[in-house]
Amino acid sequence: MIYSDDHLRGILKRTKRVAVVGVSANPVRPSYYVARYLRLKGFDVTPVNPGLAGQVLFGAEVYGDLKSIPHDIDMVDIFRKSEAVPGIVDAALDRWPGLQTIWMQIGVAHAEVAAMAEARGVDVIQNRCPKIEYQRLFGELRMGGFNTGIVSSRL
Repeated sequence: MIYSDDHLRGILKRTKRVAVVGVSANPVRPSYYVARYLRLKGFDVTPVNPGLAGQVLFGAEVYGDLKSIPHDIDMVDIFRKSEAVPGIVDAALDRWPGLQTIWMQIGVAHAEVAAMAEARGVDVIQNRCPKIEYQRLFGELRMGGFNTGIVSSRL
C-alpha cells in the first residue's frame, strides 16, 4: 500500500481524537509508546483495552471496547492482529458513522475491510505507524530512524 505524503500529512493534521485499540500499560510495548507520543503531540488519546478498562493511562480513562467510549473519535489506531480487524472496524463504524480514519499499525492489514470502510468514505491506512509517519512528515525523524540530537559521525 502506497500513500502519498500529502495524504498522510492531511490525515495527521485534521485528526484530534484517537482511540488506540490494543494499548498496553507496559512502557516497552509499541502500543504504549505510540499512544504516549501521540498524547505528547497534542492528540486526545483514548486508550482501549478490555484488560485495563477503568484504569488511567496518559491521563485518560481506558475503555474496554469502542462502544463504551462516550465521545466522538476521529481516528481508530489498531494494535491488534489482522484477524481482529473486521470486528474492530465494524464496531468503530457502528459507533461513529462520521469516523474519518482507520489506521492499522505496522504488520496489520485487511484488504476486504479496508475496501468496505473506504466505500463508506473512511480513509484507511494499513501497515503504517502514525508515530513514525508524524515524525517523518513533521521533521522529527532523521535518516537513522530516530532523532537523538547528538551528532555521532564526522564527514
